Formats: sequence, C-alpha cells, structure tokens
Amino acid sequence: MTGPISTLSQIELGEIWVYLTGSPLLSLILTLAAYQVGLMVYEQANKNPFANPVAIAIAIVIATISVIGLPYAKYFEGAQFIHFLLGTATVALAVPIYRGWQLFRQRAAILSAALIIGGLGSIFSAIGLAQLIGLPAELTLPFFAKSVTAPIAMGVAENIGASPTLTAVYAVTTGITGAIIARYILDWLRIRAWWQRGFAIGVAAHGIGTSRAFSVSAEAGAFASIGMGLHGILGAMLIPWLS
Repeated sequence: MTGPISTLSQIELGEIWVYLTGSPLLSLILTLAAYQVGLMVYEQANKNPFANPVAIAIAIVIATISVIGLPYAKYFEGAQFIHFLLGTATVALAVPIYRGWQLFRQRAAILSAALIIGGLGSIFSAIGLAQLIGLPAELTLPFFAKSVTAPIAMGVAENIGASPTLTAVYAVTTGITGAIIARYILDWLRIRAWWQRGFAIGVAAHGIGTSRAFSVSAEAGAFASIGMGLHGILGAMLIPWLS
C-alpha cells in the first residue's frame, strides 16, 4: 500500500504546487517574506549598511523565481498589489515635508542650493557616464528620471518616453547603492551633522536611503524625508523639461 499512497501524495503535492505557482498569492507572500528575511538579517548585522534589507529581498526574490521557473509577468500579477501602494507612498511624501517644513525654513538657503546642485549632479553625472560608455538612447533616457524616488520616477519616465520599468530598476539601484556607501563618503568628507548627512542621503538615495537614515538618527531621518520629498517635487516639474 505504501507505493500507491506515496504516488497519490506526490500527485496531490504536484497539483497543489501547480495551483500555488499560478496564484497571485504566492508572489505576494514571497515578496513580503523576502523583505522580512532581509530586515532580520539587517537587524542581526547591527544595521550594517552592506546588509541592506531591500538588496537582500531583491536577491531572494530573483533567486526564488529563477529556481521555480516563475515568469516575471506571472510574479508581477501578485506583486502588483504592493506596486499599487507606490501611488499612496508618493502622496504620503507630503507628510514628512509638512512636518519638517519649519526645520527646512531655518536653513532654507543652504538646503535649496544643495537640493539643486545634488539633483542636477545626479542627472548629468549619470547621463555623462552613459554616453561615455556608449549606451543606446533607450538605456540612457531612464537616467533622467532615476534621480528621484521610484514612484515619481516611473511617472516622469512615462512623460519623457522612457521605460518606467527600467527607470524603476535604476532608481532602486541608486537608492540601494546610496544607502550602502553614503555613510563612508560622508565620513570621508567629514560631514558630521545629522541634518547635513540626512538631507544629502534623502536627495541622493531616495526612500531606501531615507529608511537607512531613520534607522541611525531621528534628525537624519527627518531631513532625509525633506530632501527626498522636495527632490521628487522639483524633479517631477523640471526633468521633463531637461530631457
């Protein structure tokens, strides 16, 4: 009896697996679980910037869907529920800007200059590098929009005729890279004040960098939120014109 029962169990498990891989619920659970694992690793590593939870989650998702042979289009059917929240996140940028407006007004001149220089530097350094290595136009154009946080960047990309998906990849990569290396660059430049470090990270590394800033200092997180939000607004208005 062991043989038929074992075979029957294998058939049932196979049917269950086929159902799960075709269900949007699998992608949703995978995405949330991957980020939770990344967050646990980040906490266990004493919040080391190289243990970035978003980077870890992305690696887990890529490895998992590659191993089980789940097409990205099928994965996105479930992940789109999280993707939908990007719109809410964009609108929610008004909250940290409102809360930190008084902080911004106290240093409006220097922060405005940093915002403009940082935003333009982010765009033209990326475009210059892309042209230097000879990237085609369809790969270069998304660099205009990637300088702002991903939810806004994807909307800007549609307006300038760039790929929103590729723009999101560039923006997230920028955020992860900034969150990892910003600490060391700022230390090397001997920038110690939390408001300076936070604003720089918010402008350069978007939401992922802002999350990193909040994890080390409330003041840095507050100014990072302001920098990210204002950079997003300014970028949404000026990037279509610059491109």
